[in-house]
Amino acid sequence: MRGAEFSRAAAAMALSLLAAGCSGVGPGLSLGGTSATASPKVEASAALSLSPEEVAQSGPAAAFNPFTDVTGVQAGGREVIAQPTMADILAPAGGLPEISIGRADAPVTIVQYASLTCPHCKRFQSEVYPAFKRDYIDTGKVRYILRDFPIGRQSGQGSVAIRCVPADKYMTLYDKFLDQQPVWVSQEVRHDPIYTVAAQVGLTRAAFDACRNDAVLVEGLKAIKDRGRKLGIIGTPNFFVQDKLIKKAVDLPELSGLIEAALRSNSAAAAVGGPVPQ
Repeated sequence: MRGAEFSRAAAAMALSLLAAGCSGVGPGLSLGGTSATASPKVEASAALSLSPEEVAQSGPAAAFNPFTDVTGVQAGGREVIAQPTMADILAPAGGLPEISIGRADAPVTIVQYASLTCPHCKRFQSEVYPAFKRDYIDTGKVRYILRDFPIGRQSGQGSVAIRCVPADKYMTLYDKFLDQQPVWVSQEVRHDPIYTVAAQVGLTRAAFDACRNDAVLVEGLKAIKDRGRKLGIIGTPNFFVQDKLIKKAVDLPELSGLIEAALRSNSAAAAVGGPVPQ
């Protein structure tokens, strides 16, 4: 292949790989580091490395593993709440602390589900989030919650790394993973590039490796994604603005419009003495 053709092919593959990080369509990735061509013979100790095909082959007793579900659609027979309430949306899942910014009693709550390999999440973070934070979070109007919805195994490993650093560094490392996607996003699981990014906030290799093998942490992250699917999340970024589900990326004007409408609704409910959604 000629040099120019090779460059074009490589660029196209990179774009398709990043796009898979939003849509959930693409090669399977695993928390356990197993490649997509792993043997279909599965042992109990390899439960975190099951691909969707391996889950099907291993029979009905196999547990659903959100970290290896890369289809972007609801698994057959799984319950989805048709119209989740704020209580449904804010119900804890997985036992891990929420990644939350802003006043706990802010009049509007926004929950974003994101995958670290998603280019649309990266664009939101760089182009929308700074002004959104300045105008709504910092002014006390919005409580912002970021939830893990890793699409692909490499993204799942990045989510583990974020939960491995102190809470006050969660968002800093999240920003770095998104900003440096070309450095670490890959079709196969590669721990070294992930650690290269995580080390920038002070995470040691020993701590990173320990977290990768922390079953409680991994199960907690799986539970967060599983709960997201039950709430109707189908890809990234998806947002709840109060109890309104937005299944697409949004720009600042659209997000501002949704927030202002929610603020007006809360004000109207308060004026007539009705319940204000929390």
